[in-house]
Amino acid sequence: MIRYTLICDNGHEFESWFPSSGGFEEQARRGFVTCPACNSAKVERAIMAPNVARSDLGARAAEPSLEAPAPAAASPAPVALMSDKEKAFREMLTALHQHVHENAEHVGERFADEALKIHHGEAESRAIYGEATADDARMLHEEGVDFLPLPRLPGTRN
Repeated sequence: MIRYTLICDNGHEFESWFPSSGGFEEQARRGFVTCPACNSAKVERAIMAPNVARSDLGARAAEPSLEAPAPAAASPAPVALMSDKEKAFREMLTALHQHVHENAEHVGERFADEALKIHHGEAESRAIYGEATADDARMLHEEGVDFLPLPRLPGTRN
């Protein structure tokens, strides 16, 4: 495990643990690392001073010091990876996806064409789902086709 001090694009600093440097990179790339203060996903590792023991002090390091020891730093509050609201939202989104998969026909990249045919009565009326580009969605909206974008399911590896 590795602990990083992180900073978001709004300047909030916080810490988080990751299984490895690659683990941080992968989670950050997928948008899973967010600032607990503002929920920004634009997060980078902050510059950290390494905690390295000095060997050049020799015997002096073993001698008792007359200086008062520095007070221990307060440990940061734990950061929840996912709140109860986020868990509930993911459960609802998963249930919605399951309902669509069970009750509609997947038409893939032909979604815009098929939705337009159904709208104009050139194909049987039925529930469909698939993929559409932003231009496809704009065209369907201008044609008066009723459709609803379905958010993608978040990764399940987090």
